[in-house]
Amino acid sequence: MERQPHQHTNGWQDGQSQHQGSAAGNGLARGLALLSLGLGLAQVAAPAGVAKLIGLDEDDRNEKLMRAIGLRELAMGIGMLTQPTTPGWAWSRVAGDAMDLALLAAAVDEGKGGREKTIAAMASVAGISVLDIRLATQLAAAEGASGAGLELGGPTPDSSVQVTRAITVNKPPQEVYRFWRDFQNLPRFMLHLESVETSGNGRSRWTAKAPAGRTVSWDAEIVQDRPNSLIAWRSLPGADVANLGTVRFASAPGDRGTEVHVDLRYDPPAGKLGATIAKLFGEEPSLQMRQDLFRFKQVMETGDVVRSDATLQGSRLRQHPAQPSAEPVLR
Repeated sequence: MERQPHQHTNGWQDGQSQHQGSAAGNGLARGLALLSLGLGLAQVAAPAGVAKLIGLDEDDRNEKLMRAIGLRELAMGIGMLTQPTTPGWAWSRVAGDAMDLALLAAAVDEGKGGREKTIAAMASVAGISVLDIRLATQLAAAEGASGAGLELGGPTPDSSVQVTRAITVNKPPQEVYRFWRDFQNLPRFMLHLESVETSGNGRSRWTAKAPAGRTVSWDAEIVQDRPNSLIAWRSLPGADVANLGTVRFASAPGDRGTEVHVDLRYDPPAGKLGATIAKLFGEEPSLQMRQDLFRFKQVMETGDVVRSDATLQGSRLRQHPAQPSAEPVLR
């Protein structure tokens, strides 16, 4: 893939300095990661036992709660082991600590279960929270000193998700490029986009759906534009979801239309934790892109998206674009 101009790629290419965290910080991150993994495994494997240990009633509600918290702990533990110098994971632990303290405080107020055990659990969580805050502030300071991160609006290497897909559309490159180049067309086939508003000079405002019924928005600019060949864009500083994208258009062999190659890199809300939790609930980025490109093919070739029967994906009931009898070039 052709590299984009240097001034627009620092968001991930110059991010290697982020890995220069202190040895002490890495050691604390590893210890907290192992704690998360151990606690998470216990909560998933024996939720009733953990609930009893911290003074909660052993009922279905608390068992489900323990399992959910256990999955969160496992995700954070894996994230901190694989990216020990990324402050987002530590801040996620701080947020998790706050949630746990609120839940335990509510249990104490209700006066149910073993009050003394619950108060002791609160004290333990508070102590761990001090370590989490210490680690998060250390890592954030190290990242700030490195000069890396989202200064130029692009995603960071430690937290970004990259998706690459391609499809063949039975239309000439000029027509396919022209449709994509008008970013306001993108929500017609990209499931999670609510709107894209263009403002001239290659600038645009994007609004997308996020988990829990939320929306996220960001401003973007086109950084490369080769008519009928390539479009590349990037988010601007301060974006809710930092991202970079490139789409290439090439004539398909045998005069069979246009090969469309998409390369997208973005920082999901809540970083790798958000991406991991999304996958647990069926929000797989690669599958999303595959379905988006099928919808794009249908819009280009038929003028609309042909819907199939609704199917359950993760926790949502969705209608997918009808699949062709012979799948086009897609990977």
